[in-house]
Amino acid sequence: METAHANAAATLELNCTGSPVWGFLGCTISRRAGGLWLRVASTSKANAGRRQGEGVVGASILVPDDVPRPKLHDVLDWVEGLYAYKTELTDYVAHPVISPDRPDLARDPGLPDEWWKSLRDALGHLGQAAGVRTTVRPGWIDKAFPQFLGIPAPEKVERVTGHGDLHWGNLTAPLAILDWERWGQVPVGYDPGLLHANSLLVPEVAARIRAEFAPVLDTPTGRIGELVALAEMLQAVARGWYPELAPLLANRAVELTGVQPPVPVKSEVSA
Repeated sequence: METAHANAAATLELNCTGSPVWGFLGCTISRRAGGLWLRVASTSKANAGRRQGEGVVGASILVPDDVPRPKLHDVLDWVEGLYAYKTELTDYVAHPVISPDRPDLARDPGLPDEWWKSLRDALGHLGQAAGVRTTVRPGWIDKAFPQFLGIPAPEKVERVTGHGDLHWGNLTAPLAILDWERWGQVPVGYDPGLLHANSLLVPEVAARIRAEFAPVLDTPTGRIGELVALAEMLQAVARGWYPELAPLLANRAVELTGVQPPVPVKSEVSA
């Protein structure tokens, strides 16, 4: 990955500085290049190429400019051996990431009212975009609800264009929304529901999210979206992630369904 990043920087004639920033399971590596940010992701050769309207490139075309995010400047993709590499050159965001080391929240960041308004407005503007990708597919929901929530899957899931990975590692203060790989058509309530699930260790922030997004989360449609987010988080728990959050996620599921989530025998349901 370090060699791939160096090759991309050389091809794009960039001088990268500072320590590399690694993504989930070492599948991405990023470094600053002046006022720019060079990110290289690796995947299998079978996943080479980009689908039209999806990911960072799709967001650069379809998402309104009033949704605060890094601007895309260039891409560079190639295949080498068994791997495909996807490179994006974006603005460097100088604002600090709210939770740089983990997606969930460990302490109250003390965000001002203006930040919360910016987030509400951003998700509202994003909801008007023409999302292409179906994020969190119906087949996964059909299997995950009984497996991780102990209830039947909903007959209908209404969708809206959303970010698809709205957690505290992808938000800065002042607000910029990072990592647009999963954006697209998400269940209504999924984005604020996922952020709420990642805030349960800090009750004050979780309560603020419920208050800010009550017009969505307090509806039957929005509750389904929140349950989708909880099912996804509980699958992660079954895979060994979020040990601190695990009982709080289960308690929130009980609050919404009245059913204690089962302990799954296996967790391999692909989203």
